[in-house]
Amino acid sequence: MLTKNNYWKRNLYVVWFGCFLTGAAFSLIMPFLPLYIEELGVTDHSSLNLWTGAVFSITFLFSAIAAPFWGRLSDRKGRKLMLLRSALGMAIVMVLIGFAQNIWQLLALRAILGLLGGFVPNANALIATQVPVKKSGWAMGVLATGAVSGALIGPLIGGLLADQYGLRPVFFITATVLFICFFVTLFYVRERFTPVSRKDALNTKQVFASLKNKNLVISLFFTTMIIQAAMGSINPVITLYIRDLSDSIENLAFISGVIASIPGIAALLSAPRLGKLSDRIGPEKVLLAVLGASIFVLFPMGLVSSYWELGALRFLLGALNAALLPAVQTLIIYNISHEVTGRIFSYNQALRDVGNVTGPLMGSFVAASYGFRAVFFFTAALVLFNLIYSWYMIKRQTRSSKTPSV
Repeated sequence: MLTKNNYWKRNLYVVWFGCFLTGAAFSLIMPFLPLYIEELGVTDHSSLNLWTGAVFSITFLFSAIAAPFWGRLSDRKGRKLMLLRSALGMAIVMVLIGFAQNIWQLLALRAILGLLGGFVPNANALIATQVPVKKSGWAMGVLATGAVSGALIGPLIGGLLADQYGLRPVFFITATVLFICFFVTLFYVRERFTPVSRKDALNTKQVFASLKNKNLVISLFFTTMIIQAAMGSINPVITLYIRDLSDSIENLAFISGVIASIPGIAALLSAPRLGKLSDRIGPEKVLLAVLGASIFVLFPMGLVSSYWELGALRFLLGALNAALLPAVQTLIIYNISHEVTGRIFSYNQALRDVGNVTGPLMGSFVAASYGFRAVFFFTAALVLFNLIYSWYMIKRQTRSSKTPSV
């Protein structure tokens, strides 16, 4: 029999499983998305690159647009309902993607997928409203490993399924995974929520007025965006950079896949431990320390002479990055009330999606203009800016909180 004090633990593990399934579902199709676009009639090399980038990015763009609306609705209707809406909506869209007949249909459906998504931010909001504050760092760290685990295993399974059954059936398999996520959430997630009428719901101005430290929370949104942009800026050049480091390498695709996956493996190992550390010494200290350490890992990536050196540094970066977003989320939890959790986490997700779109674009531009190695120097400089900005905002907030009110 679950009591009021411990049912959040079951919810944590159930929504972790849901995040794992949605992470796997989204990444299942990534290995062969360009092949599917080619199957839909786009065969020119430059056009294929352009359409692949557009089809991939449009999901994050529309997710950023829709996130505030879903966050507002979750604060009125409950977070479990938003989890169910997201899982079911994405499952239906995946089925339709499997029936797409041309590139424009695929682009439109990927945009709708972004509009209907949001399982992970709503999972974060649900747990944030239930977990004891002193365990929030650990809980956010554990929850972060769910989507990471799914994203790691998804490409491997997707590639095997595509080779075995063809491209279109993988979308139907992905939809089945999302339907499973829907039913697991329906039957096993528990939420005690009293719906709020539209007239009683807080507007945007009232939401920010209710925050304990408004300026700090807003700065954390932008910190999330910069973190995501910095992590994503490297992705477009990894394979080409590895090829430059080892001219005679035969299994380039396999080596690139391993090095691309290494940060996720490191994050799985370190996220819960760093979450506990965040609870013990404070998330603001962990955030600043990890941002500082990341600079000393990113910069040498532009100086390596072999792919195994790059892989080792990527492992260290993944272990550090595992603490960044959970630390930001924990700081947000410390400074908001349960009544606005869905809205605030949706704003944070919107800025994260903006980082997902802008990071690869910046990385590609820097690589085209100054070479592959410059991407790592640029990313290190971006993280340095984030460190200075975060340190200033945290110090400013600490100083103002110590000033007695008149």
